[in-house]
Amino acid sequence: MPIKHFLRFDDFSREELDYLFSRARFIKDRFKRYQAYHPLADRTLVMIFEKASTRTRLSFEAGMHQLGGAAIYLNTRDSQLGRGEPVEDAAQVISRMCDAVMIRTFEQTIVERFASHSRVPVINGLTNEYHPCQVLADIFTFIEHRGSIQGRTVAWVGDANNMSYTWIQAARLLDFKVHISTPPAYPIDPAALGDSERSHFDIFEDPMQACRGADLVTTDVWTSMGFEAEDDQRRRAFADYCVDEEMMAGARSDALFMHCLPAHRGEEVSAGVIDGPQSVVWDEAENRLHVQKALLEYLLIGKLPT
Repeated sequence: MPIKHFLRFDDFSREELDYLFSRARFIKDRFKRYQAYHPLADRTLVMIFEKASTRTRLSFEAGMHQLGGAAIYLNTRDSQLGRGEPVEDAAQVISRMCDAVMIRTFEQTIVERFASHSRVPVINGLTNEYHPCQVLADIFTFIEHRGSIQGRTVAWVGDANNMSYTWIQAARLLDFKVHISTPPAYPIDPAALGDSERSHFDIFEDPMQACRGADLVTTDVWTSMGFEAEDDQRRRAFADYCVDEEMMAGARSDALFMHCLPAHRGEEVSAGVIDGPQSVVWDEAENRLHVQKALLEYLLIGKLPT
């Protein structure tokens, strides 16, 4: 069989995504019942981190152990990748010693170059351009709380970052709408999108208008990792883009709030929203574990009866 990678959300079809959500539900149910499930016994995941993360490391490492396998942590500072070894050479070697690789790094081209020389599936744990595992968990969380996301409206307020572009990819595949509201100096780049994606999002200058009638309101930090030098400038530009109670009041009465975390209360979201009754951020964080277990199972074994 050809090797399947998960480097962008749209690497999978709608049918595959629906299957993953179904498997995540099955795997999570077993986890909650304390029923052992070890389909990946004797399999090994290598996790390569150029960007540090609490949730990404914990969810992949714990998930692989819970599936009966093993996970190995590599930081580029402590490996030859941090000493100038070509990505292509590292991929040739690392992929001969494990069954899957997860990479969390800066440029999307790094994971693509690695995958093109890998003998095993490669998963994008985050790049500057995309964050497919997080949006996979977010949509699964929405399905748990509100049912199908098809035909719904997601409001994205804040930076035009890797999360916003991944939400747009998801909207095309799963047939929902994204309302995007960013500061004028940090807009969505149309050149980064395909023609089929442009019909699944609308841009709003006013974040209040973007949230109007939304089923889900979501945001992220104003300054992503790697952009720390711009922090003061970004704080000024994003001052009107804090998701607060007034903004949530414009959404549907049963709208959910999500944030991929870590969050800065009083900046991109108010304490009253993230700690309030519409927030599902803790379910969202936990679900990284379950959807990634479903993803690993699918990439290493293929489809199983559901």
